[in-house]
Amino acid sequence: MGKECPISTILLPIDGSEHSKRAVQFAGYIGASLRRCLTEVTLIRVITGRYMKSHMPYFDFRAEILRQSDAFSKFKQRHIETNIRPSLDEGENILVNMGIEARIEKLVVEGDPAHEIVRVADERTFSTIIIARRGLSEILSILLGSVTNKVVHSATRQTVYVVGQRILEDAHCPVPKNLIPVDGSSYSMKGVEHAALLSQELKTSIDKITLLRVVNLAFYEKRLTEGIDPEAETKKIFEESKAIFFSKGFSEAIIAAKVRVGDPSEEIIKEAGEEDYNLIIMGRKGRTALKDIFLGGVSSTVLQRCQDPTIAIVSSG
Repeated sequence: MGKECPISTILLPIDGSEHSKRAVQFAGYIGASLRRCLTEVTLIRVITGRYMKSHMPYFDFRAEILRQSDAFSKFKQRHIETNIRPSLDEGENILVNMGIEARIEKLVVEGDPAHEIVRVADERTFSTIIIARRGLSEILSILLGSVTNKVVHSATRQTVYVVGQRILEDAHCPVPKNLIPVDGSSYSMKGVEHAALLSQELKTSIDKITLLRVVNLAFYEKRLTEGIDPEAETKKIFEESKAIFFSKGFSEAIIAAKVRVGDPSEEIIKEAGEEDYNLIIMGRKGRTALKDIFLGGVSSTVLQRCQDPTIAIVSSG
């Protein structure tokens, strides 16, 4: 049985914005560093109909018979060739010039962007989605409420990389410093497993792996009343997390285990800012998953406010 690849296939949504170009660049760097581990990158551009409606104001887009008319088909095809294909070709050229060895495909679909991205990712079983933090509508739309937010919400079968404002331009390893928050939950351990697999592929270029355990004082007393020693619990979480890295051939020297006390999201953000990490790898939910759905808790706050590093939300599948 072959070695498991952390990022075997990438679905890469683009829209022509500078933010999406940065996502293409990140995919190029990470893909080049993974080499043969990565087998496919598909650039996807979703047509929403907004452009065509603004240029055909008297066209009733609800009338299916008109949508299938020859005039509409010709207009749409002209729009694709003039405004859509060039951005896909540009993305392909960037990936090729950055040394991507994997197969590169270009795909144009029509519909709601988030829905179509997740549909394609599921139907074609992509392992990873790499997406920009914001798109063309960045002035009107912050992360929450945007296409990116909807994709992170819905793409539970894929690990979603939300590309940060600052990426390290290094084809050998764009993510040498990694932060992995841990709380002992199964979702958290999925994050550790992904981090270990990724680091294994990039082993010679990884400088620092930090396991971060945030002790939330709001629950400290509750854990004690339940007969659970928070300090012993933290030690066990670190031991289990380190064991995963040790199984991939890492030594103790490269792995740091840090404890911070306070609000989890606030402490993760502080740690990220103080140590200048390139990548934060988080589980989709934490221990409070039943009460606190994703993007209503820690991961949501970190995604929204920690904008410089790239953040990976790991598949729960």
